[in-house]
This record gives sequence, C-alpha cells and structure tokens, in this order.
Amino acid sequence: MEFTFTIIYLVIIATIIEINTILFTITGIKRPVSRFQVISLMTGTGFTTGESELILGHPFRRRLGIFLILFGAFSFAVIISSLSSILSNDVLTPKVLYIEGALLLIFFLLKLPFFQKVLADKFEEESEESFKIDELPVNQILLTNEADCLLEIKIDEESSYIRKSVNECIHEDEDILVLFLMRGELRIRKKLTHCKIQAGDRLLVYGDKQLIEEKFRGEIEKAEKETS
Repeated sequence: MEFTFTIIYLVIIATIIEINTILFTITGIKRPVSRFQVISLMTGTGFTTGESELILGHPFRRRLGIFLILFGAFSFAVIISSLSSILSNDVLTPKVLYIEGALLLIFFLLKLPFFQKVLADKFEEESEESFKIDELPVNQILLTNEADCLLEIKIDEESSYIRKSVNECIHEDEDILVLFLMRGELRIRKKLTHCKIQAGDRLLVYGDKQLIEEKFRGEIEKAEKETS
C-alpha cells in the first residue's frame, strides 16, 4: 500500500509540473525553459535573476509562479499528512485516484491545440484589460504581428553608417524607428536624429522586419557569426 501511495504521489507531482509547463508555454515561453522554471519555482532552486524576468514581466506567469511557490513550500507537507491519514484508513486508492484522474483530465485538455488557443487569447485579452502597459512584456506591446521587429544593431569599424547621422541612415518614409542609441554606458535619446553614429554604438531599432533586415544586413550577419 505504501509503495502504491508513493507511485501515485509522484504521478500527481509530475502531472502538476506538466500542466504548469503547458500554461507557461501558452504564454510564450519555450517549452524547455518553461519546464525548468516550473521545477525551479516548485522546489525553490535554480530560479536565476535573468530567467526570472520572463516570469515577472508577465501578469499571468506571475500568478502561476505564486501558485507554484506556495504549492512547493506548504502543500507537500499537507498532502503527505492528509494522505498518510487516508493510508491508515485503507481508503488510499479511490480518493487519490480521483485526484490524479482530475489532474490528468486537465492535462489532456491543455494538450489540445484548440484549448491552448482559447486560453492564449483569454490571457492576452485579460492582460490588455487588467494591467497597465508598463506591466506587460515588450513583445506583447510592440510585436503585435509577424512583420514587427525589435532589434539591437551593433555598429563596428567596417559599418557604412559610421559618421552619418541617424536621419541620414533612416529616411522619414521608411518604417523604422530608432528608440535610442547606446554609446558605452550612455543612452542617447535627446536629439537622436542628428546624432553622428560611431564605431561601437548600438542602435535599438523598431519597425518593419523585412526593411530592418535589408538595411542592416551586414551588421546582422556579422553579429550572427560572432555568436555562432
């Protein structure tokens, strides 16, 4: 009986992990990262500052995170205590199997593409209606369709844009906006269009993806080679 309890309990934990992994994935996090974050939140280990921004920057992910932290911190002891009491009464299998059955039903529903789309639309609508714009992740605000692009362009010594002003590089009729220019630790926004570009500068550009890739093809290809 104790061995059966252990197996069923482990299955319950695994099911909860998978359910929350799917929910995080629906909100836009890649599946391997989602699973790592779920396990990290539940166990209180490995939740790094850099990775935590993925969770903290999205309202629904924060709710899931709160649930997982509380579940990991308090519920294990409560569940073990409760199920130990059930064990002593020899009624373990029916009650625990009902719990696991309900969790498996939720899990299989979340695996359905239609159900995932409905939830994704609902999460997005709820975020837009219930949260201020500064609480939403950047991609949900700026990247609203496939044609949108937000990219950092690194300017090296061989770039054709050196010693040119921003408005000389990007014309008014082009669907590209330079949000700011980074020069070392200095972030330049004021009178940006007249600022002369120097080697080592980084431009944060937003606009039409195809146009950005065409205009900064050389800089993008060089950056990809450096990271590969």
